[in-house]
Amino acid sequence: MIKLFVDAQYASPYALSAYVALREKQLPFELQTVDLGAGAQGAAPFRAQSLTWRVPTLVHGNFTLTESSAIDEYVDEMFLGPRLYPLDPRQRARCRQVQAWLRSDLAALRQERTTEVVFYAAKAGPLSPAAADAAAKLLQVAGALIAPGQAHLAAAWSIADVDLALMLNRLVLHGDEVPPHLRVYAAAQWARPAVQEWLAKPRPPLHKP
Repeated sequence: MIKLFVDAQYASPYALSAYVALREKQLPFELQTVDLGAGAQGAAPFRAQSLTWRVPTLVHGNFTLTESSAIDEYVDEMFLGPRLYPLDPRQRARCRQVQAWLRSDLAALRQERTTEVVFYAAKAGPLSPAAADAAAKLLQVAGALIAPGQAHLAAAWSIADVDLALMLNRLVLHGDEVPPHLRVYAAAQWARPAVQEWLAKPRPPLHKP
C-alpha cells in the first residue's frame, strides 16, 4: 500500500527523513529510486505520481504526497506505532519549527557542505564568510536546543532529531569545529538502526565535473 520514491544516490536529506519516519513507524513499504541526474523526475511516469515532481514522494493507496516534513507528519498521524513527534503541543511545535528552519535557512552552509560530505565523505574547501556565519548560527541554535548530556530535542526522540543531526554532520563529518556535546548528540542520532540502513544503501559513484 505504501511506496516511497527517493533519489538514486540516496543523498537527499529530505528523502532520509521520510525513509527514517517510515522505518521508525515500523511500516512495510516499497522503496523506489528516481535518477535526478538523468532528469527522471520530469519524466511522465514519475510526474504521474508526484504532484510537484520532487523526491521524496510518498504514495499511499491513491494518495500521493511530497515534501518530507509533510510526509513525516502524515505518517505519524495516519498510522499507529512509535511516535515521530511529541504528544505535548509545545514540544511538537518546537520539533516542527526546527524542521522548517533547517529546510529554509542556512543556504550557504548547505551549498558548501553538501550531502556529498555526509554520504560520500567528499571534502570541500574552507567555508566562505557567508557559510561560516551560517555554521555559527547553526551551532548557536543547536546549542540552545541541546544541552550537554541531553539526548533529544524533546522529552523523547523525534524525527526532527535526525534532521538536526544531519545538518550538524555536514560539519562534523567534514572535520569542521563543532562543540563536543553536539558531536555526541549527532553521533547518537546517526547510530539509530533506520539511519544506518540508509547509510548502507548502495550508492552510484560520485561524479565530479
